[in-house]
Amino acid sequence: MKQILVTGGTGYIGSHTVVELQKKGYDVVIVDDLSNSEKNVLDRIEKISGVKPHFEEFNLVDPLKTNQLFEKYPKIEAIIHFAAFKAVGESVQKPLAYYQNNLVSLINLLNAMKEYKVPHMVFSSSCTVYGQPEKLPVTENAPVQPAESPYGNTKQICEEILRDTAKAYPELNTIALRYFNPVGAHETALIGELPKGVPQNLVPFITQTAIGLRDQLSVFGDDYNTIDGSAVRDYIHVVDLAQAHIIAAERLLDANNEENFEFFNLGTGTGSSVLQVINAFEEANGIPVKYKIVDRREGDVEQIWADTTIANEVLGWKASKGLNEMMSSAWAWEKNIREGDC
Repeated sequence: MKQILVTGGTGYIGSHTVVELQKKGYDVVIVDDLSNSEKNVLDRIEKISGVKPHFEEFNLVDPLKTNQLFEKYPKIEAIIHFAAFKAVGESVQKPLAYYQNNLVSLINLLNAMKEYKVPHMVFSSSCTVYGQPEKLPVTENAPVQPAESPYGNTKQICEEILRDTAKAYPELNTIALRYFNPVGAHETALIGELPKGVPQNLVPFITQTAIGLRDQLSVFGDDYNTIDGSAVRDYIHVVDLAQAHIIAAERLLDANNEENFEFFNLGTGTGSSVLQVINAFEEANGIPVKYKIVDRREGDVEQIWADTTIANEVLGWKASKGLNEMMSSAWAWEKNIREGDC
């Protein structure tokens, strides 16, 4: 049984990835500082998969604890690295926190990979590396644009660190997955997106508004050059995204990677506006959502969606779940957590 480390494994995407890994028989170690997640996620993972993963609570910015992790788990063969601060708006307000957390944690992991001979990493990157792209849909050949936010810039810099490290240390193999906007929840409604405080992402704000926790949803801008004036994104179901990370890890473990640093776009290939997502939620669940139009949010790009050809053909992955399933699963999760069933 191969052992895989999932950093940020009690978080939204991380927890879904852990479930999918355990379903495939992998032995999973999680490290998370619980800055944006809850420890009871471990129990929910166990309810779904029948297995409780190993868990270590600390921040990877600490190099000593990072090294101690690899001493404790010497059988780790690959890392899926999610742990990072990830809110675009917050990063504009707190740039130093984002640079320190996101860059130093990656550097510490790479140093530990060299020291403890762990050869493989899948890095959770982002479509934000493209900034506001010149052409749509975005292919992997699109130029990396100046970042629209410190968060986006940390992803760009992290990829540069990975690329330079791959050149210097051929024994280290990394894949960066530039994913678009993950939404939805597991079909059991036992795990899903549960941000601490006020949500920074669209769908949890929709569900919290629909259930009455928020008075209304703010739509940031209706004057973009899009189908209805609101910003357009490529929304992808979180389980599809989790499975992509496993496929990437197996590509490394099976030595199918063509180079020791690769990157792939992960999305559905379809752009949906904020207003279209709100309408999709209302139609899927029969629940109205109160919203108001407010000023644009600093750091947001106008529109972006993926060309997924390379991920489909080279990585061997394709998104399978549509917007209706994303919205219905997100609502089932919201109702479940508010009713205290998890």
